[in-house]
Amino acid sequence: MPTKPQKPDEIALPADVSSSGTMDRLVTTARDYARMAVADNTNAAYAADWSQFARWCRRRGAEPLPPSPELIGLYMANCAAPGDRSPTLSVVTIERRLSGLVWHYKQHGFVLDRKDRHISTVLSGIRRKHARPPVQKEAILPEDIRAMVATLGFDLRGLRDRAILLLGFAGGLRRSEIVSLDMRKGDTIDGKGWIEILDAGVILTFQSKTGWREVEIGRGSSDQSCPVHALEQWLHFSKIDLGPVFRRTARNGKHALEARLSDKHVARLIKKTVLAAGIRADLPEKERLALFSGHSLRAGLASSAEVDERYVQKHLGHASAEMTRRYQRRRDRFRVNLTKAAGL
Repeated sequence: MPTKPQKPDEIALPADVSSSGTMDRLVTTARDYARMAVADNTNAAYAADWSQFARWCRRRGAEPLPPSPELIGLYMANCAAPGDRSPTLSVVTIERRLSGLVWHYKQHGFVLDRKDRHISTVLSGIRRKHARPPVQKEAILPEDIRAMVATLGFDLRGLRDRAILLLGFAGGLRRSEIVSLDMRKGDTIDGKGWIEILDAGVILTFQSKTGWREVEIGRGSSDQSCPVHALEQWLHFSKIDLGPVFRRTARNGKHALEARLSDKHVARLIKKTVLAAGIRADLPEKERLALFSGHSLRAGLASSAEVDERYVQKHLGHASAEMTRRYQRRRDRFRVNLTKAAGL
């Protein structure tokens, strides 16, 4: 274990190698690659986790470095049962914060053992007492998505947002995946995927945690609900042939800008069109907004596609069928009846 903490981005020349223009450039390049090892959103979350933990330590006269399993255990207990007016954190959030601390310590050259009894036993107790079933977002079903796109206009923004909703639903895409698309591979530094439009549909290629993943989206039964047609219309009238696929538009709505859309736009778009389409109008507006998010598109596809489950699993990029089933809000749970199969 090092005696002196390292900086999180400390990638430098070996002590026995002399500095030069070429070597310095390689150090900078290596640092850039190191930052890309973790997704931007994850980096931001981990940075926030560390900042919160360091602030918690300072208020109690403790030092966050080097790692102390005993201190981490006390911190997790405080997150689950704060003694002041701080909000009580969910088990999922506490586990996420622990992952952020483990990662951050690693960047400083330390190792935090999650299996240390001061951490593992406290976390087990928190799970046992406070764990709750996950709150799932409601699925957007085919009739919902058709009603939602019907609320959009046919100006440039309407064409863009229609393509976002239909492509996101048919592809079972995360909102970050939707906005990360480029026209071609290597168009931009921040792009995480690209498109290839063919006669029968569109192929989306994404860079995922485990490698490259292809999502094949076929053409729909009508132009009004076809995601490929909507994408073609947006690209044609926005005159985009290079760089990000989904972008901001000018204030007058007459041309597309260069700036890539934020994934927050997808979340806002879903909530806005859910309200405009009158989906779940039996509930107050605040509850309706809380029911739907970007994951509602993925859940909608998983719940609606009448195909063998393994095809849905591949389409969503899940490693297991169990993960796919978490997204299925409606399915025949008793299609395979082991009671009858066992002879009862």
